[in-house]
Amino acid sequence: MRNVIRIQQIKLEPTHSMGQLEEKILSVLRIKKEQLKMWRIVKSSIDARKKPFIKLVYSVDVKVINEADVLRKIKKSANISLVTERSYQFPSCGKQKLKNRPIVIGSGPAGLFCGLFLAEHGYCPLILERGEDVDSRTRTVAEFWEGKGLHLSSNVQFGEGGAGTFSDGKLNTLVKDVDGRNRKVLEVLADAGAPKEILYQNKPHIGTDRLRQVVKTIRQQIEGYGGEVRFLSQVTGFETIAAEKERVLQAVIVNDRERIPCQAAVLAIGHSARDTFAMLEKAAVLMSAKAFAVGIRIEHPQKQINLAQYGAEKVDGLSAADYKLTYHASNGRDVYSFCMCPGGYVVDASSEEGRLAVNGMSYYDRNGENANSALIVSVTPKDFPGDSVLSGIAFQRQLEEAAYLAGNGKIPLQLYGDLKKNQRSERLGGVLPNVKGGYAFANLKDVLPLEICQALEEGISDFGKKIAGFDREDALLLGVESRTSSPVRIWRNTKMESSILGLYPCGEGAGYAGGITSAAMDGIRIAEAIAVKYAPLK
Repeated sequence: MRNVIRIQQIKLEPTHSMGQLEEKILSVLRIKKEQLKMWRIVKSSIDARKKPFIKLVYSVDVKVINEADVLRKIKKSANISLVTERSYQFPSCGKQKLKNRPIVIGSGPAGLFCGLFLAEHGYCPLILERGEDVDSRTRTVAEFWEGKGLHLSSNVQFGEGGAGTFSDGKLNTLVKDVDGRNRKVLEVLADAGAPKEILYQNKPHIGTDRLRQVVKTIRQQIEGYGGEVRFLSQVTGFETIAAEKERVLQAVIVNDRERIPCQAAVLAIGHSARDTFAMLEKAAVLMSAKAFAVGIRIEHPQKQINLAQYGAEKVDGLSAADYKLTYHASNGRDVYSFCMCPGGYVVDASSEEGRLAVNGMSYYDRNGENANSALIVSVTPKDFPGDSVLSGIAFQRQLEEAAYLAGNGKIPLQLYGDLKKNQRSERLGGVLPNVKGGYAFANLKDVLPLEICQALEEGISDFGKKIAGFDREDALLLGVESRTSSPVRIWRNTKMESSILGLYPCGEGAGYAGGITSAAMDGIRIAEAIAVKYAPLK
């Protein structure tokens, strides 16, 4: 830990240089450049309250020569303070010996970060991924979007990097971070090749194009520390023994034929591993159905969103504008934007034959013609068919089957005006689709339940009062957005283990995260839980 001077509310033009920011720091502290030892940006955000006169707002940490003298000379200011930096600390390792290396099931953000931290601290983990490596997977997904067959084990949902690999690569999270895991995740990503500005941006993102290389670099780091990663290796079963009143993990079964002994396995399977959830239910692993949200993707011209948010269709120094919207419908449903992708694409994110789901994706530069976002409506187990712990999956599948039929295997698309009229769209208006995969005109009221459509109609109308033109008649609606979060939560105790001791539920699929950063943070948390109990293997 160390003390630094923190300066907040430094405002500059969007086109400023780093030299101008440093000059501002010197001016605020009333010091010469020779007295400045170092400075770094802690946070940056956009102040768009006086459109179109936009400002970038910074908080910076500074180290100076003769710190006490500098602080005495400055008049008291709410924007200048002395703060103590705290850095993340991995816990001290335990004493219990591992007979076999720990296994991490899944290589999404949760699995990758769990594997990385275990590997770095001498645990030599084995990571088992049902899909392909990120390069092979990227080719497979591109072929699917071009009309070739769906690869059931390697697609937008499954493969190295997880579902986030084909997304916008957003890194913001609402998880409270008293132990520094959030900052550590960003530092790891930046060291692996992500843009350095993710360390301070208010809404950081990597972009699908850069995230793919970052994922590969982290895998190589894991291997460099002594870990191993195997692809096309799906865990299809567990072997346990009874110990007193509990079951204890003994081995995992891979691809229905290979038995790998282990005492610690991390279940970082992602929210779409439906066959694995079914296997867990059969194995009597304690789980419960949980609420999530479903809906559609909506597309607008990015220039329209920029105009509404910035007061201009383009502002030099600023990337494409985003938005965050919420509405409480008259039928009691909450409607909100989710995973908004500025300058992005709507993508076919299917992972099962005869079922269709969509997601949003942006490249780092966010230069696509359209903005898109999920508009989703809350659903609870009361909406699901039956009362099984997997009833949420059954609900998702109903929607995805309806979407597949409505679009004849392609993404069903409807104009907002036609949704209100309850009629199938026949032609486009002024908004042209930015889509990865095929699309077909449809009526989304054949896909989504009536109360969901009612809430969406009301929500879009209300959002038009907040963003001019959001409710334009030719706004594009594409569905179905059904994979917003896990439909189940896998129970875990205070030591992070499931009802099978030694099996550690982790990340978004287990119901403990929502997005890349929170999943990665949970992966670190599980690595800590294993390390506190066991001694390293090397």
